[in-house]
Amino acid sequence: MEKEIKKYQNKEIFDYSCSETIIHAANDYYKLNLTDDAFKMMAPFSGGMYEKDVCGIISACISVLGILFTKTNSHNSPLLKEATLELRHAFLHEFGHLDCQVISDTKRDPVFGCRDLIIQGGLILEKIVDKYQKIEKNEVKS
Repeated sequence: MEKEIKKYQNKEIFDYSCSETIIHAANDYYKLNLTDDAFKMMAPFSGGMYEKDVCGIISACISVLGILFTKTNSHNSPLLKEATLELRHAFLHEFGHLDCQVISDTKRDPVFGCRDLIIQGGLILEKIVDKYQKIEKNEVKS
């Protein structure tokens, strides 16, 4: 997903935030066929909901898990819960926090902003999705 993230972080063509970049990149990478309204839903998660609260990267990554692993609703989607918790723990391990303010203060690049953090988050998402898609395929075969 790194190539797609870099594409949507090209500020000369796009002006997407962290959450918008992840959802656009995931749409391309996983062929989600999202609508413009679906993209718009991620906009308010930019910059930690505009107050440097929960990081927009993880918010968007979790939204992608919802698209990929929700069956009918959250209560009937056991893989969704497992994948979400694993992503959350992997994100915490990689970034040390879920809070945009803390992550920005400690890891944001002065020149490239959050670009490299978005890539790292996207790679975490990709790894988790790959794992749980394999589990899902095995469950379908059984």
